[in-house]
Amino acid sequence: MANHASAIKRHKQSEKRRLRNATVKSSLKTSVKKVTEAVTAGKADEAKTNLLKAVSELDRAVTKGVLHRNNASRKISRLTKKLNEKK
Repeated sequence: MANHASAIKRHKQSEKRRLRNATVKSSLKTSVKKVTEAVTAGKADEAKTNLLKAVSELDRAVTKGVLHRNNASRKISRLTKKLNEKK
């Protein structure tokens, strides 16, 4: 455990961020899964609306610093490609 006051504060901050990042990542996984399930089920309209929500969440995760912008861009690209292949 940290001994200095600054190290204790840093530990508290990192713990808060870890919990916040975990919730954001969990919601991201759920939204991405909804898109892939809708695509495999052949529900194009539902997949399209879910894709828009997923893209929005991925972009929000980038601005919060949870994901790297290239990582989010790659995920968006792959989801869009998956949706367009099934049409």
